[in-house]
Amino acid sequence: MKFLCVACDEPMKMQKVIPPNGGSVSTVFACPTCSTQIAMLMNPHETQLVRSLGVEIGPGEEAQSAGGCPFSGMVAEMEQAAKDGGEIPWTPEALKRLENVPEFVRPMARQGIEHYARSNGHAVVDERILDEARERFGM
Repeated sequence: MKFLCVACDEPMKMQKVIPPNGGSVSTVFACPTCSTQIAMLMNPHETQLVRSLGVEIGPGEEAQSAGGCPFSGMVAEMEQAAKDGGEIPWTPEALKRLENVPEFVRPMARQGIEHYARSNGHAVVDERILDEARERFGM
């Protein structure tokens, strides 16, 4: 996901992440050309969903020193997976179970499960991987 400055058509850069306050996280982005700023607010449910994927919210020391995105590890892995041929294969049974996930979060759930599978050395998502991921993510 990228935020573009409407006036300059330039990708905005993350300026700061305001730590969770009551479960909500705020992130401020600015245009490098005209300095226009915007803020994105994740509500407690969105924050919890992102954290359930094993993503640390907010730039850690590493990300801050590199000026990077707090989601860069997951984004880099997804970009590499796309270069390597895209999505990890799913068994028909696992795909059937994925249909039980609400449609509006299904793409994020799928990415999170594929991230989990790749991170644990699995080449295929099957029902066992879904059970492991469910236990890991607390769903």
